[in-house]
Amino acid sequence: MAKRRTAPALASRKVANGADPLVMITAYDYPSARMVDATDADMILVGDSLAMVVLGYEDTLSVTMDDMVHHTAAVARAKPKQLIVGDLPWMSYHVSVEETVRNAARLIRAGAGAIKLEGGLQRLPMIEALIAAEMPVMGHIGLTPQSVHAMGGFKVQGKSTESALALVEEAKALQAAGCFSIVLEGVPRRVADLVTESLDIPTVGIGAGPGCDGQVLVFHDMLGLQDDFVPKFVRVYASLKNDGIAALNAYVDDVRTKAFPSDDESYHMKDDEAEALGLYGSGPTD
Repeated sequence: MAKRRTAPALASRKVANGADPLVMITAYDYPSARMVDATDADMILVGDSLAMVVLGYEDTLSVTMDDMVHHTAAVARAKPKQLIVGDLPWMSYHVSVEETVRNAARLIRAGAGAIKLEGGLQRLPMIEALIAAEMPVMGHIGLTPQSVHAMGGFKVQGKSTESALALVEEAKALQAAGCFSIVLEGVPRRVADLVTESLDIPTVGIGAGPGCDGQVLVFHDMLGLQDDFVPKFVRVYASLKNDGIAALNAYVDDVRTKAFPSDDESYHMKDDEAEALGLYGSGPTD
């Protein structure tokens, strides 16, 4: 049985020091967690992206704390070797430090080994409280989807000198607060490089270029299950939606033409038992 990854072990995984890049993949239920567990990925993110790819919402703002706990628990039941990172949803850590700690504890009790939350300097009190409560924390700066309205849409961040330097300072502050890693989303690759080089903890990029210490992609995006909108930064490795639809149509055709179920896919009884019921004629027996 493979040794389970931990936040302290992953915190030292800097590519500049010779480490292999970190790999994080989202998962939201038992089957997807089992699939990721069959890989050599380092982390599973139970992300609030489940709002769109699992629950059908238009953005992440509708997903609730109960949703996140439910899906984190489902992933944890697969007992994956990867570190499970539970995402705090919108308004679960914005009201007070006390509420933040209580909500994060629910994800830990559900099976998460670390907590992720979005935001920079304004989230420092929450991050410090979680660290004090001995919960590993992953930061998330740059394009933060929960701030979609404040940002005026899903826009690349850090494109100006001033905003790029602000990202560096935010990343350093999150590191000083105790984060073991930071997600960089939707920033120019050279800015992501600058942030990565300024930190002793690893960065995990999504739409941030190849210079980060690791990468994360959404399970449904990379496997071609979600094709309504595919961001520029997604590489699609399979076409499971198309393959699945083809398989379902084949089943429909087999039922309509009575090709399914076959005799081999049916249960049988012995001829003498059938005859006792008035069912005559020879047929297969068990």
